[in-house]
Amino acid sequence: MSLNATQNSEPRVRPAAPADFAAVERLLTASGLPLDGVQEALSSFVVAEVGDDVVGVAGLEVCCDNALLRSVAVSPAWRSHGLGRALVTRVISDAEAQGIRALYLLTTTAERYFPSFGFRQITREEVPTDVRETAEFHSACPASAVVMCRECAATRSYTQGVVSGTGE
Repeated sequence: MSLNATQNSEPRVRPAAPADFAAVERLLTASGLPLDGVQEALSSFVVAEVGDDVVGVAGLEVCCDNALLRSVAVSPAWRSHGLGRALVTRVISDAEAQGIRALYLLTTTAERYFPSFGFRQITREEVPTDVRETAEFHSACPASAVVMCRECAATRSYTQGVVSGTGE
């Protein structure tokens, strides 16, 4: 399918369903991203679809009060069209709605991309144990991967409410 024909329809971002696993797996494999833990965390992923085709994916792997932003991939025909940004923004919003304290990620190629979402580079030692114990963090990503963190707005609001005494 040509790029113009593909782009006649706008992508729709929605929660991933079990039936999306094969398409997600193909997209992650084509993007050189690890599959460890994807099937188990798929219910916290979002996908972008055009018609019946999954053209993007981003995942949230929840670890107690924190989460790992992972598996962000967009099919080549849809890159540089804001789809990756839409997927990451949706996952951040979902994490905040769930009361996640902070999001962590590992990247070998996108350390310049994620600061635009509020992520900052940290050391592996600064990452909470629950996140370090995920398959992606523990074994799937190389030790040379850059580690980044973003505090969630819901946590900042809650903390400010408690500090101000409103409890809201």
